Amino acid sequence: MAIVAVNARNQFRGKIKEIILGSVVSEVDVETPAGIVTSVITTRSVKELDLQVGTEVLAFVKSTEVSIAKL
Repeated sequence: MAIVAVNARNQFRGKIKEIILGSVVSEVDVETPAGIVTSVITTRSVKELDLQVGTEVLAFVKSTEVSIAKL
């Protein structure tokens, strides 16, 4: 399957560094040139996509809010 078009502008190509499986949701860490991007997705999706450490993926970031805290 090839991706033809996506409306998310923030895309990061990388490889899966770690997967922490949970019973319902899992954390997937993707190592990109910009740093680590962590996604929380359903464990079912991890299995259906056959995600494994070392798999090359695209991480799409689409956010409606960014919070800032003063240090």
